[in-house]
Formats: sequence, structure tokens, C-alpha cells
Amino acid sequence: MFGKGLIKGLGITGKHLFNRKVTEFYPEQKPVLPPRTRSSMYLDVPKCTACGICANTCPNNVITITSGKDENNKRVLTGYTMDTGRCLFCGLCTEACPSKALHTTTEFENAVYVKDELLWDMMKKYKADASKQEEGKDNG
Repeated sequence: MFGKGLIKGLGITGKHLFNRKVTEFYPEQKPVLPPRTRSSMYLDVPKCTACGICANTCPNNVITITSGKDENNKRVLTGYTMDTGRCLFCGLCTEACPSKALHTTTEFENAVYVKDELLWDMMKKYKADASKQEEGKDNG
């Protein structure tokens, strides 16, 4: 009874002992992560309707949404912040978003030295990404 589990475990170890070793040279070569990796968030601001469903479904109350009215009396997103220091990256907010404006991304380098930098302003992040894409189009 005890020997059967031991032999099975040693057999698995023996198989892996002679397999090719996989070494990732992380800082120089970034790993290829699966597309379902939930390690960062991205907000597509034009799609967001400022409904607040994502903020309501968040179990840690990480998301803060501010909205206003435009000239047509429609709700417009004016601010969207996430406290990623408390975020579980569970993905409940992305599943609940009716307009699919909030996405998870595979960007995983989120380490910071100052705790205040964990408070992400998603509107600024979107604008910075949009300006980077415009610069890339102009140069290429």
C-alpha cells in the first residue's frame, strides 16, 4: 500500500529528470503568457457607459467611478480609478461589464515602490496608450 504511491511518485520524478530543461531569461526575454492571464486591467473609455455595474460587483470595492451629464442629458464617464493594491484580479468586474469596456490584459509588471502608485487612473492610462499608438502610426 505505501510502496505503490512511492513507486508512482518516483516514476513521475524519473520522467521529468530526463526531459529538456526550460529556462526563461526574464528581464531580457519576456515570457509568453496565455491570453486568459488576469494580471492587469485596461479600460476602453469610449465604450464605457459609466453604469457602475463593475464597481458594484467588485468584492473589495476597488473601483471608483465618477460621471456627469453631457448636453444631450446622457451619462458620461468623467473619472475611473482602481486601487490595485486591494484588487484580487478575480475578473468579476470584466464579466459584469455590459459594454465590454473593461478587459484583463497579460501585462504583469505592476510592481511599484510607492503605495500611492497602486491607485490607477484608468482615464489617464487610456489617454497615454492612445497617444503612444498615434506616435507609432506617425513614425511608421
